[in-house]
Amino acid sequence: MAGGSSDAAAAAAAEAELRRGFETLAVARPDPSAGFYEVRLNRPAQRNALSPAAFAEIPRAMALLDRLPAARAVVLSAAGPHFCAGIELGGPGNPLTAAPAGGADPAAAAEGLRRAILEMQGALTAIERCRKPVIAAVHGACVGGGVDVVAACDIRCCSRDATFVLKEVDMAIVADLGALQRLPRIVGYGNAADLALTGRKITAMEAKEMGLVSRVFDSKKELDAGVAKIAKEIAEKSAWAVMGTKAVLLRSRDVTVEQGLEHVATWNAGMLRSNDLKEAIRAFLEKRKPVFSKL
Repeated sequence: MAGGSSDAAAAAAAEAELRRGFETLAVARPDPSAGFYEVRLNRPAQRNALSPAAFAEIPRAMALLDRLPAARAVVLSAAGPHFCAGIELGGPGNPLTAAPAGGADPAAAAEGLRRAILEMQGALTAIERCRKPVIAAVHGACVGGGVDVVAACDIRCCSRDATFVLKEVDMAIVADLGALQRLPRIVGYGNAADLALTGRKITAMEAKEMGLVSRVFDSKKELDAGVAKIAKEIAEKSAWAVMGTKAVLLRSRDVTVEQGLEHVATWNAGMLRSNDLKEAIRAFLEKRKPVFSKL
């Protein structure tokens, strides 16, 4: 009882904090009957450029949804005509463009910048580390840091008007928020090198051909409906199976095949005898839809 009471209190606290809102994001449960939430980049006037506040709020939102039982999947979308214009340049508090203090030790300034980059990297890695699957819904322009954001998602979908571009090379910098590490595993080394070294813009269909996105919808309206359907379908499955599948996929991506096989064997040794498995077998034999346990 104590554990259940504690979990309920933690869920209520997470729900209450989500209701307090965010400066750069809008977080909502579009369909109260479905077990998914939407995290929307919500600075349309700035084309959803990633500000210091956004880098602080993205990991907070993901952490809250991670521990919220009602959230079994997450849709990451954006308000306005474009998904994301990348990192906000020239804005207040931006460590990448702030001039070092006069007389500052160059080593200290460099270490400060390194820490700032690591913190921004961590903000986007929080998307990847959220136990719940995160589905990107991209429309309009997805530039620079926006590509870093979607590369950290588990499933990527877009509308036909979407475009993708890594602009960092044209700004005389090396992309440092995860695209160079994640894209080769998503689209292959050659395609990742092409995008990163040329800075060229690709269309939705080219993104689909190279595997950057898995589905392309004809319009923003169809994208929203299609991604909601994907999220709802995932949310209806066993939460333990879904979270375990994401964890094993991520682990297997970064290790050898042998290490990945060992990891999933260890995972299933601890998790396979779940009540959800028993329910799935009963439902299959009884030709009905399974009713899985809550988190």
